[in-house]
Amino acid sequence: MSRLILDDFSDRIARADGTLRQVAEDHRDRLLIPPKALGRLDELGQWLVAAQGCTPPEPVVRPKVVLFAGDHGVAELDVSGRPAGTAHALVSAVLEGRSPVAVLARRADVPVRIVDAGLDCDPELLPADVVRHRVRRGSGRIDVEDALTVEEAEAAVRLGMAIADEEADAGTDLVVLGDLSVGGTTPAAVLIAALCGTDASVVTGRGGAGIDDLAWMRKCAAIRDALRRARPVLGDQLELLAAVGGADLAATTGFLLQCAVRRTPVILDGVVSAACALVGQRAAFRAPDWWLAGQLTGEPAQAKALDRMALNPMLDQGVSVGEGTGALLALPLVQAAASLLAELPERAQDAEAPADASSQGDAQGDTEGDTD
Repeated sequence: MSRLILDDFSDRIARADGTLRQVAEDHRDRLLIPPKALGRLDELGQWLVAAQGCTPPEPVVRPKVVLFAGDHGVAELDVSGRPAGTAHALVSAVLEGRSPVAVLARRADVPVRIVDAGLDCDPELLPADVVRHRVRRGSGRIDVEDALTVEEAEAAVRLGMAIADEEADAGTDLVVLGDLSVGGTTPAAVLIAALCGTDASVVTGRGGAGIDDLAWMRKCAAIRDALRRARPVLGDQLELLAAVGGADLAATTGFLLQCAVRRTPVILDGVVSAACALVGQRAAFRAPDWWLAGQLTGEPAQAKALDRMALNPMLDQGVSVGEGTGALLALPLVQAAASLLAELPERAQDAEAPADASSQGDAQGDTEGDTD
């Protein structure tokens, strides 16, 4: 098998249908509700029209939460609010319905799929359908070593692509994307800093679990050291993911790119999915047409990545728990936007139009009478 080149996605991903988006905008201008009265819901409805390739938009009836799971060796430096190698506990909490995303998904009747790309635990601790795709056990400590080999990074990207194909083939009409990781915000910040050309201190946040000032300084130092390792491989996205990413981040990147190929809309959650999206944009500049930013988490790296991709978050509630929780909160907005654009009535024609038609008819009748 030839080596995967992420830049090849640029030729495989088409832009969303701009012509249909204009048709949707024209339709919106004719609605009974005044322009701008629905705020960003208008924009979301028009985005969905362009993504679906039809107007009015179809209702979103088969969404799914997809979570990529992994452990990161850099968590050994105490840069996370959770102990290293414990992401499997996050997975168990979701499976048992004890996590925020599980509660919200149950309430909204949205199925959740978890993909173990790189958890650092015995496979027997979790169901077989979760662990069967694992690329490797954990990821390397990116401040001093590569997260993955290039071969493992390619396997992880291909895993994400395969999951995207499975979801598209199963009829999933929108994906709520998230991560279940310990230490994942550190490689995410490294990727964003490297691709945006900024310093470690600008992108270092406190993570979903929250860290104190000393842990923040350790995290900033780890990001700085990893950045030195990332810069020499910036020209090759696969080598970049191998050097400073991780199996779950590489799989998420492949998933996002293949979703764009398959025209499957995706709502991004936090800094991890934003980092993977930024890598995807570097490979295929049209790919962000197929993604929405669900929410702002307060992570500075996430805000920088979304700004670079010109993605405007739908929500700003400060939800930093991860797991796709914030993105799932944004899903009803997309569903509402689709319904409003499809079902609201157009305003009646101006009163002048019938009067003109009547006058023309009277004139025609007068002419016919004269002829008689």
